[in-house]
Amino acid sequence: MKIAVCVKEVPDTSVEKRIDPSTMRLSRDAGDRTLNSFDLNAIEQAIRLKEAAGDGEVVLVSMGPARAVESIRKGLAMGADRAVLVADDAAAGSDLVATSYVLATALERENPDVILFGQQASDGDGAVMWSAVADRLRLPVISQISELTVAGGEATAKRQTEFGYDTIKTALPAVLAVSDAINEPRYPSLKGIMGAKKKPQDVLGLGDIGADASRAGSAGSKTEVKALNAPPSRGDTQKIEDDGSAAEKVVAFLIERKLV
Repeated sequence: MKIAVCVKEVPDTSVEKRIDPSTMRLSRDAGDRTLNSFDLNAIEQAIRLKEAAGDGEVVLVSMGPARAVESIRKGLAMGADRAVLVADDAAAGSDLVATSYVLATALERENPDVILFGQQASDGDGAVMWSAVADRLRLPVISQISELTVAGGEATAKRQTEFGYDTIKTALPAVLAVSDAINEPRYPSLKGIMGAKKKPQDVLGLGDIGADASRAGSAGSKTEVKALNAPPSRGDTQKIEDDGSAAEKVVAFLIERKLV
């Protein structure tokens, strides 16, 4: 069984973000970068599925700058077998439409039995990439998975909803988006970290995967940011330092404004 996990390098959530005014896009050169935390759950689940099956391959698939392989290597240290990174200047600035096209093209090349996604990316929080890729590949998709088993050419998923849980079965191949409630990602061991450097890490261009450059990057994107502005002022604010009397000060503030 071959399991592909789509992953993404994102800015560290603890680092202040800024927008590049020349491109109207999030600057990805500032601060530390890391593997999207939600993708760790997908990688962990892929490894568990491989272990349960007794054999197979876990391949990480991503799109980003060539340096992103350093972040992706964490997934290899956890236990994934190899990584494929599509890095091409022509893919810079890709929106959902263009990114889903590139990922779908790379996945077609791999032809996996199972395609796993984390529930969302911490930089965009769109939570729809898995659906767009599934649509391009014409594959069934299940999202918000909190429990997952794969056997006999089928995937059985427990899907979390606002009303409870649904149990859904689908034939493979399929696209499966797991929630962060599905597992606790393992920490890479020292042996795993050292071994990750020796695992195959292919950095490919759009032409290498058979992708049309006109359908990637800004050229292939269907959305455009026209303007960006700072949020409007909320008026006068008062900061209360907690010196042991913060609660009393908050209550006094609310009473003064007849809010309590």
